Amino acid sequence: MKNRFLLIALMIAVFLGINFLTRLILMGYSFSEVDASIIQLIKIFGVGLFYDFVASTYYFIPLVVYLILVPSKIFYAKWHRYFVYLLLFVTTYFIIFNGVSEWFFWEEFGKRFNFIAVDYLVYTHEVIHNILESYPIPLLLSAIFVLDVLLWLFIFKKTTILQRAFEQEDSFKERLGIGGVLLLLPVLFFNILDKQPLSHISENIYNNELAKDGLYSLFSAFRHNVLEYNVYYKTLPIKKVMHHLYELEGMDDKHLKVVQKEGQPKHYNVMLIMIESMSTEYMGIFGDTHHLTPYLDSLAKKSLFFDHFYATGTRTVRGMEAVTLSLPPTPGRSIVKRPDCHGMYSSGFIFAQKGYENKFIYGGYGYFDNMNDFFSHNGFKIVDRANFKEGEETFGNVWGLCDEDLFRKTLKEADASYKKGKPFFNFIMTTSNHRPYTYPDGKIDIPSHTGRFGGVKYTDYAIKEFIEAAKKKPWFKDTIFVILADHNGGSAGKNTLPTWRYKIPLIVYAPAIIKPRVVHKLSSQVDLMPTLMSILNFSYKSLFYGNDILAPDFKQRAFIGNYQKLGFLRDGKLTVLLPNKTSKEFRIKKQTLRSVEYEDIPTDVKDEEDTITYYQSASYFYDNGINRWKKWHKEEPKIDVEERE
Repeated sequence: MKNRFLLIALMIAVFLGINFLTRLILMGYSFSEVDASIIQLIKIFGVGLFYDFVASTYYFIPLVVYLILVPSKIFYAKWHRYFVYLLLFVTTYFIIFNGVSEWFFWEEFGKRFNFIAVDYLVYTHEVIHNILESYPIPLLLSAIFVLDVLLWLFIFKKTTILQRAFEQEDSFKERLGIGGVLLLLPVLFFNILDKQPLSHISENIYNNELAKDGLYSLFSAFRHNVLEYNVYYKTLPIKKVMHHLYELEGMDDKHLKVVQKEGQPKHYNVMLIMIESMSTEYMGIFGDTHHLTPYLDSLAKKSLFFDHFYATGTRTVRGMEAVTLSLPPTPGRSIVKRPDCHGMYSSGFIFAQKGYENKFIYGGYGYFDNMNDFFSHNGFKIVDRANFKEGEETFGNVWGLCDEDLFRKTLKEADASYKKGKPFFNFIMTTSNHRPYTYPDGKIDIPSHTGRFGGVKYTDYAIKEFIEAAKKKPWFKDTIFVILADHNGGSAGKNTLPTWRYKIPLIVYAPAIIKPRVVHKLSSQVDLMPTLMSILNFSYKSLFYGNDILAPDFKQRAFIGNYQKLGFLRDGKLTVLLPNKTSKEFRIKKQTLRSVEYEDIPTDVKDEEDTITYYQSASYFYDNGINRWKKWHKEEPKIDVEERE
């Protein structure tokens, strides 16, 4: 190798070394969850080293091109040598910065960079300000600078590579030959490797994640943010799928599910409060002992309380999708975030058809995660941070106004609907239980900005203030309060799909309408709207996959998934469809508040067929425009143009 390309060898060695340390630190942080057998450790660090090398071939493409193009006359000039030193110093600074960033991402999600990180790069305003509000950035950047200086002092003292790189001149032809080989490597890896298949070294998710490279994972997520069901998952003939779906869900031959109720509909108001990241693991009613949710715990005892209720995913938009559209989680990104998300067969349109005034009320800016676009084109008026007037904002952070501000605004919106003489359906999305966990001082006994416990307890406090204020309103006795989480407080786990991570609360409170009781049936977010519409005695047609949980013949099951894995939970078993056209099945041996034990079992033919039927049909309906409102109705219920902006 000609001398100037020794710089590439040096930088690859530095890249591999920093990534080795990053992997070691991440493993140490989660060591209790890692399978640390000798064989697994060899796989983690062996496969990890390979993917680190693959990532380095991408990372240093600009440097390789630079070394090819810079002529010898410039390259060997004294001033240029110092420029190269500066360039390499900055490069290693960002490599260390990436390692530190991975630490914080791992701390929150238990994953290497993935599609969540891709989304974060899209919403730079929120993410940058969230980082600034959550972490001591000046201190971290200074610490990284010091580490970078120490690294280069070591390199200068312990190696002669930098000196040798500037000793021998070479021709453009020679540079092109060596550089061409180096540029061929990432092209080769790009065409051979799809995602990081070699990183599946264990059934332990932590082991698999540790075997990955964070930067390569980020690049892969850019490429694979949308997954076509038919390409990646097990399929059945579509006619068989549809026939089986009709048997499972009682749909007619036009795909519609017809619900016919006797008597008149009950036009009670609906306050649907979707709480950011409210895990069952933080609630006393489920067995937590930290006393973070005293009000919600007491409210559950006065309500229709569902204690075996599951979220379909690990992101807010997944919860919104499941509740609003009553659909299982299709692979890739949520429908809420897809460009073609307008005019879906939405519960919003059904409520509008029944004469309701629907509002999506959010304390942040609803352009984030495409929420405003989705809700405004599926039956809701938008009320987000941009609609808060002077004096209505008392406290906020980058994600949104505090929950108290949000709920005070909600009361005003409910009053406005009531004055119009219209029943209202308010879909309220909270933000306070989200990093950086900041909220007004003096409200609870946990200081602001100290972690998740404070976010949970403040949210509980804000909901209490909201319900107590609502009790003084003339519309309270005719209002149903539905309280649930968008998803659990985290997605990390050592299992394929850790079921405990998907368990969330569902509380339906209406003291003048609904008698309190506990419902133990296994169910999920897709069942919420059919259950609520049953309470309201609605007759309607839909393409909903959910059903009335309170019905005597309700078939207990839940859909849970992530970006790639699609799970079907039933009868103590979890069937999982994987994006390599395979499936697996597990028996749940034991599930607690914060853990689950699985036993691998042979995949049952019926379980697999049912799972494929649900997920393949849901993807088919979306891809072919079948679950669109206008396909089954002449037009959407009218919403004022002003309200849809």
